[in-house]
Amino acid sequence: MTLKVHHLQVSQSERIVWLAEELGIDYELVIHKRDPFLSPQSIKDLNPIGQAPVIQDGSLTLAESGAITEYIIQKYGNGRLALGPDHKDWPQYLYWFHFANGNLHPQMSRVMVLKHCHVDESEFHAQRHFAQLAKFLRFFDNHVKDNEWLAGTEFTAADVMNVFPLTTMRTFFAYDLSEYPNILNYLKRATEREGYKKARAKGDPELPLMIDGKPPAQFFDKLKAEGKI
Repeated sequence: MTLKVHHLQVSQSERIVWLAEELGIDYELVIHKRDPFLSPQSIKDLNPIGQAPVIQDGSLTLAESGAITEYIIQKYGNGRLALGPDHKDWPQYLYWFHFANGNLHPQMSRVMVLKHCHVDESEFHAQRHFAQLAKFLRFFDNHVKDNEWLAGTEFTAADVMNVFPLTTMRTFFAYDLSEYPNILNYLKRATEREGYKKARAKGDPELPLMIDGKPPAQFFDKLKAEGKI
């Protein structure tokens, strides 16, 4: 049976479409549109917590982008885009693969909630969360200053995991990357890859790249203009 990738548009499930294109594997892409902001019932029918990505492989239904990435790499990619213990950059690969969902993405989500709830940014806990995000971005920027890819000279799944919070996630949270030139150069390299271009054309053809410093147009504003919220 063909691997089925369920992609919720304008979401982190873009990672899995990109991964499949980079690996050049056969898969069936199923597109789900937001309703109008959250996941539609079609995603909730697949995943009880209502989140994408989701894959189906025969009788298996699997969620969580990190788990799906490892599953596809091992079962369909013959280990490609992952580094093993015999590779000198294996620790870097492990670190940055887990940095996306362990630090960067969650911290952006926390700050996004603070922003949308109009919490006073001078309040102690708000200040702490904003400062922590800035620390993560500076750390990332310094790392890609001298590294072409996150695990060194090889493009890996660690890059696939980290590009989403620095690009598409910005349409939900208007943060500026202008003071992080190395991140911007890194994003340009990533989005110029053929695998990324193919994934974007198939999964989110109308979505801007969001690789400039200034914040992109906001998804909530688009919904308001269309009278959907």
